[in-house]
Amino acid sequence: MVHSERALTLPSRDIDDADPAIAAVLSKAQAKQGFLPNMYRNMANAPGLLETYMAGYEAFRSDSGLSPAEQETVLLAISRTNGCEYCVAAHSMLADMSKVPTEITDALRDGRTLPDARLDALATFATAMVESRGLPTGADLDAFLAAGFTETDVLQVLLAISVKTISNYSNHLFHTEVDKAFAGRVWEA
Repeated sequence: MVHSERALTLPSRDIDDADPAIAAVLSKAQAKQGFLPNMYRNMANAPGLLETYMAGYEAFRSDSGLSPAEQETVLLAISRTNGCEYCVAAHSMLADMSKVPTEITDALRDGRTLPDARLDALATFATAMVESRGLPTGADLDAFLAAGFTETDVLQVLLAISVKTISNYSNHLFHTEVDKAFAGRVWEA
């Protein structure tokens, strides 16, 4: 497992928290998700962090114009590149639920070329963006656009990177335990 040397020791929070800001953000999260993922319980120690994550995540999911398979491709590619075991497990399960072909999800998890050229271009570009810290080469950008994506899609990938940076780094800092709901798709960096 890849983790920071020492985990944060802040407690996992819950909807009955004594701090009204924490209780409110977790109540909102539970209403939307149907349960409280361990990641949310940890991020709630800074309510603005969880609020920002949820707002960005919802905007990406509802407004990106990317299909569910494309969304999971982006989120998995980013999480794998960042080595986030929690998010790779969670998004693998979400990909399965979204009927993304297993061979696509497994290739993403393994860092292999995807058997779908368009999704492969998307994963390759998202990875290049993370690895270059937002400075893709002209060739990276040209290959992404040549696969049928637009310059607006570049910004949607940036939004996904922003929210995954919040979740991936939070999970690294807390050494977040994978929820039982995602345990069927555990992954190790």
